[in-house]
Amino acid sequence: AHDDTHGPPGAEDAAKEHTVQTRNPVLSRIGNTETGGSGYAYDEGRSAYSQATTGLATMDAAQANAGIHPGTGSPGRAVTLNDVITKTAVNLVILVALAIVGWQLTPSMPWLVWGALLVGLVLGLANAFMKQTKPPLVLLYAAVQGVFLGGISYWYDEMVQSVNPEYTGLISQAIIGTLVAFGVMLALYSGRIIKVNGRFARIMTIAIISYAVIALMSLVAALFGVGGGFGFYGVGTLGIILCAFGVLLAAFSLNLDFAAIEQGVKMGLPERESWRMSFGLLVTLVWLYLEILRLLAIVAMSRD
Repeated sequence: AHDDTHGPPGAEDAAKEHTVQTRNPVLSRIGNTETGGSGYAYDEGRSAYSQATTGLATMDAAQANAGIHPGTGSPGRAVTLNDVITKTAVNLVILVALAIVGWQLTPSMPWLVWGALLVGLVLGLANAFMKQTKPPLVLLYAAVQGVFLGGISYWYDEMVQSVNPEYTGLISQAIIGTLVAFGVMLALYSGRIIKVNGRFARIMTIAIISYAVIALMSLVAALFGVGGGFGFYGVGTLGIILCAFGVLLAAFSLNLDFAAIEQGVKMGLPERESWRMSFGLLVTLVWLYLEILRLLAIVAMSRD
């Protein structure tokens, strides 16, 4: 006799097909919202098995007439790529607007940068791990990160100017570099030149973990004055190589976001998940900007 407590045969494989495959800790929760006592992925497996035995077309038609996403059991319309683009644009507008505010306030309120950093970290963790996406918290994260980026950008610009007064345009170059990197990665992904498969995800996971360990060690070293306060990143050629590696790693991580968003749209996830998708993309873009900003600042300060 078959034990129903573990689901029907093939349910586990079917569930895997309906789960967003990504190493981004934010986007990995897409589609994992609760739709039953056993969780979204498990319910998807049971649904797939039921559809195979009763007829996919009949069930999808019935769910559509009831205003339910086919195969998800969730009410409302399915997420589209335009939803993700719109939410991302809104987040970026808020981020840029608050970045200007952060830039203006930092000279008189230097503590604001650290405060925004800590609040942004808390909001980031909350948005990443909560089961139900809350748009206000995503928007608040974008605002707080904007203040932080504005403040940290001001600091970097001041450091560069103190060492190399003739160097101008640090922030604009970092912004342009971020946009160019985003465009290139999107083109490579859209053209399927970069294929996000299991091997790619494993390599990225190992690289991200390794880089995180190096960054933590660099932070500790910076506290002892290594690299002029930049840690390992400020140690000559080695520092520039590490910075360049960080830029490439952040840029290639965008492909994991693109893949997760594409898969979520194909799965017909609820429209509210567009907020989680845009949030995950925003996290990577912020990381990419910071890596490019640091690289440009170190290169500028190393010039005679």
